[in-house]
Amino acid sequence: MTARTPLIARLAAPAAALALASCASMAPPYERPAAPVAATFPQAVEAAGTPAASTDWHAFFADARLARLIELALADNRDLRVAVLDIETARAQLGITRSAEYPSLAAQLEAQRSTGAPTVYAAGLAVSSWELDLWGRVRSLSNAAAAQLGATEEARKAAQVSLVASVANTYVALAADDAQIAVAQQTLGTRDQSLQLAQLRFDNGVASDVDLQGAKSLVEAARVALAQAKRQRALDEDALVLLVGRSLPADLPAAGAFERMTLPEVPAGLPSDVLLQRPDVRAAEQQLVAANADIGAARAAFFPAVTLTGSYGTASTQFSSLFDHQAWSFVPQLLLPIFNAGRNRANLEASVAGRDIAVANYEKAIQSAFRDVADALAGRATLGEQLRAQQAQAAAEAQRYKLAKLRFDSGVASSLELLDAQRALFATQQATISTQLALLQNRIAMYRALGGGWTESPRTADAR
Repeated sequence: MTARTPLIARLAAPAAALALASCASMAPPYERPAAPVAATFPQAVEAAGTPAASTDWHAFFADARLARLIELALADNRDLRVAVLDIETARAQLGITRSAEYPSLAAQLEAQRSTGAPTVYAAGLAVSSWELDLWGRVRSLSNAAAAQLGATEEARKAAQVSLVASVANTYVALAADDAQIAVAQQTLGTRDQSLQLAQLRFDNGVASDVDLQGAKSLVEAARVALAQAKRQRALDEDALVLLVGRSLPADLPAAGAFERMTLPEVPAGLPSDVLLQRPDVRAAEQQLVAANADIGAARAAFFPAVTLTGSYGTASTQFSSLFDHQAWSFVPQLLLPIFNAGRNRANLEASVAGRDIAVANYEKAIQSAFRDVADALAGRATLGEQLRAQQAQAAAEAQRYKLAKLRFDSGVASSLELLDAQRALFATQQATISTQLALLQNRIAMYRALGGGWTESPRTADAR
């Protein structure tokens, strides 16, 4: 460097090196808390297959209509869109925080005039209040902002997991509604025929008014069930439209029959391997990392803050000769906290309390995830057998109704026996559909609980 090299330029490099070399984080070492759950899931059975977190949703949901609805939801759902924009906000905030690690350089042009003195013109470059991060305060704030960005990214994945599962749940519920409507319509037709026969028998004095009123009651009960099923279908369709974020297009693939809908099972694994794969658990841990870094920033506030302010340029009392005379200034400043009414101590205590809250939230996230898996396993252990028993009961009731009708037509059985068989058959058909829906939704719940659904299929990525 020559003698004419600006002083601020000569000091900037050593100052930056000093700041980087002396920067020591005051944050406590981060340690992941132990998971406050059992070592194994209850009712877990070893099962082969790809873990849910590694199974793309397009591979899990093979139904073409459902896959198309999920693709539309990932593109148009507003909650997911907000989650994506939250990432952009957090990324911008990280950029703002990190900018404090570097000096801010600005151009300046000014004119100063005081009583009895000539006007002084100055032009040049200035560095204003750049803090040498000797205690790692600024670096801790940057680390906290980076962890907040990580938490936001994981929250976006968690939002997608929830969205995919919600679309799938609503889709199978809508298919179950259609099945309930079909059963109710079929039952209404059968009961209406029985009512006509009962009316004819009553008119001819063969049947009593009790038989006639029983037949009418069953017809109206079927109408009630049909109206309820239609109303539920409308509600589920509205929910699906909200999840998808737009009206359902007319060119969707054809819907499959509800009774043939199936979903694969996924292995449960161990809590230590599985729970940390869930985006919501990872988001809670990133919040804990951020809170840990905030403690470092709060601790650093107890130590002296060193800031540098300087400028280099030209100055003159004549504007025409402004660039003929060099001028510079260099103003280091050290601020040592002496009294601030306990503000620094309160900030540190708040940061420590925030870290403890983050630990509790992280542990709660793990416990909630563990319960989600445990609940899904409880359903998986019983729903399959329940559905098989329900289907066998429905088959038995169908045969019973057929025999009761033959006996009634032959004059062997009373109308009460036939009406009871009709009532029991309809109830078991409705229960079978409800149990099958519960089984499908249990598979979806297991997939979601184990962290499945946040990866994107190639087709979805290309569509965007």
